[in-house]
This record gives sequence, structure tokens and C-alpha cells, in this order.
Amino acid sequence: MTGLLRVCAMVCGLLFFSISYAEGDIEAGRIKAETCLGCHGIDGYNNVYPTYKVPKLAGQNMEYLVIALNAYKSGERSHPTMRSQAATLSAQDIDDIAAFLASGGEQ
Repeated sequence: MTGLLRVCAMVCGLLFFSISYAEGDIEAGRIKAETCLGCHGIDGYNNVYPTYKVPKLAGQNMEYLVIALNAYKSGERSHPTMRSQAATLSAQDIDDIAAFLASGGEQ
């Protein structure tokens, strides 16, 4: 029975996430993501220090982007640059940026 409850909870959670993330504005995200594209819009980009391969985010799953940005904002993810970038973002900013990047993220 516990397994069935877990599956039901996961399905409900996925439905909730897909509904709540559908509010991003791609055009607003295009403007808000300009800073993001300085690193995440370059194929094969590496941070200088610490050396880190920066992932290109165009076309990434919107739900994943929202979860990741919220994790940086809360400190759950610890990358210092990303924490500082996400710290001032509102929930709407995060949804907009995620919608833009998920749409292909082209300027």
C-alpha cells in the first residue's frame, strides 16, 4: 500500500509542477535572462576559477530550471555565483527565465 501512495503522491506532484510552471512569460524571460546567457549561452564555456564546465541551458526542461533556480536561491545548491544570481529573483522572474530558456533561449 505504501508504494501505491508514493506513486499517487508523485503523480500529483508532477501535475502540480506542470500547472504552476506554465505561467512563465517567454518575452519577459528573454530580457531577464541576458545575464544568464553570458555564461549559459556559450557552447563549451568554462568558468575560470573554479574551473567548471558551464551547461548550455537553451531547450532545457522548464520544471528542472525552476527547481534548480529555487535551489540556488534557497542555498540548497551551493555554487556561489549561481546563488548570488538567484538570490534576488522573484518567483515570477524564475518562471519567466525558465520559460525563455526552455523555449530555446535564442536572443
